[in-house]
Amino acid sequence: MAGRRKDPPRPRAVLIPPDEHCWVESDAYDRSAFAALVGEAPSLARVAEDGGALVPHFRALLEDVFCLLFKLEPRLRPAQAVAPAAALGRALLDAFAGHPLLEHLRERTQLDETQAGLGVVLLAEQVLAMLREERLLPRGDLLDLWDLERREDELRRRGEEVADLDRLAEEGEAAARRVRDDAVHAAQVAEARLRQKSQQVAERLREMPARARAALPAAAAGLARQLDEAGEESRSWGTGLGAAGRTSPGRKIELGRRLATNPKLRKLAALVGRMRQQALALRRSPFERSSEEVFEVRLGADLERLLPPELLALHHPLLRRDFARRLVEGRLLSYALRGADQRGRGPMIVCLDGSGSMAGDKEIWSKAVALTLLEIARRQRRLFRFICFASADTPLFTLDLNPRERHEVQEDRALDLAEYFPGGGTDFETPLSAALDGLRAARYRRGDVVLITDGECRVAPGWLAHFRAEKARLGFSLYSVLIDVGPSSVEVLRELSDRVTAVSTLTADAARDLFLRL
Repeated sequence: MAGRRKDPPRPRAVLIPPDEHCWVESDAYDRSAFAALVGEAPSLARVAEDGGALVPHFRALLEDVFCLLFKLEPRLRPAQAVAPAAALGRALLDAFAGHPLLEHLRERTQLDETQAGLGVVLLAEQVLAMLREERLLPRGDLLDLWDLERREDELRRRGEEVADLDRLAEEGEAAARRVRDDAVHAAQVAEARLRQKSQQVAERLREMPARARAALPAAAAGLARQLDEAGEESRSWGTGLGAAGRTSPGRKIELGRRLATNPKLRKLAALVGRMRQQALALRRSPFERSSEEVFEVRLGADLERLLPPELLALHHPLLRRDFARRLVEGRLLSYALRGADQRGRGPMIVCLDGSGSMAGDKEIWSKAVALTLLEIARRQRRLFRFICFASADTPLFTLDLNPRERHEVQEDRALDLAEYFPGGGTDFETPLSAALDGLRAARYRRGDVVLITDGECRVAPGWLAHFRAEKARLGFSLYSVLIDVGPSSVEVLRELSDRVTAVSTLTADAARDLFLRL
């Protein structure tokens, strides 16, 4: 029997680089948590996109940092399990993993998606700044990483071609074998080039200066304090502004990042907290009661307003049962009260002076008053409109902070209010005219307008007469808060306002003029 004809030996197999770019081992939950944070936190998505334009697989590096901060026992993958183009990530992680700063951070971030995500954002922004300034790697090394990524893609593509031709060659087609051999040779050449480039990049990364390799530990210095402060201030803003329901980790990251990176917001948050506590304490005073009178007797179930004969029925066994039946049916005799409600139920419109003379401490005080009034309006279930103004040629910055009558406040929109400052001159007429337009379109009458300014402005006599007439017709009140922590003027405010309160008196009994009457 003739021996079976043997096929010629095939060239050696091509080593395809792995398609994994993350160095820290992760499970499905870790990956889904990080993906959710990227989708919910625009700052995290933006830094991942910006970094990905400079160095390949920057998003994978951010995911690795997240896993280092979030996981209980993070472990690194072996070098042969990760694509060569992700070598920069390994060089940075080797200097960070096991570092005392990382262990100090992990006390605050383990199993906490919000804190770990915020830490990733703050670290990534510093690393991104180093990449842009070429303090981490020179431009030539960054180009080498992109060339390495291109060679990996080429080898993977040629490997797929070889696999397809292998299936045809097994079917016995001679032409397919020849084409397959050519494809294998081309893939081997690509593999050799990739190996050579990978060795060159690895040598360049080993030559990185120590300060560049320690980029992550350097960025982590002071980060624990930032996370603690941002966490406390985030909770203060969330509860102080009446954020309803559960806030997503992504929104918490955005709030924490803005508070951690903006000294003005941190100073403002502290002042808002103190002023808010004082305002709410004043409004909880048991001696502030509106004058009311007995209006009529009606049937109801208000136990606190029952007539005396109904209370006498509780002493008799049979009448007590009848009392319980009528209580369930809402047919007990009770009295109704009628009184003048001194609080406006229309919208509250705050006009905030953003001119150049309000810079510095004046801006902090004025926005603290505005955010405290926002909390009062939310508790009264009133709509709140914020109008920031400057000179006549500067467009008004308007925000409705509890839209669609839900009476809830979004922290990010309140932070927009806190951060905006146009500068320039001062014009009272444009914002107050806009406030009149808002009151005319309001569903409820008896709104309130609060003007917060240092008072350094003049108005035309004709406009002032028209404004007074409209104020009387619409039935609203204009309260002015004079920011007198620097140069200020009160003359025009007295002509415009029903009541003027200086910010220097908000720590005394004079605060009642503002916080109790609104």
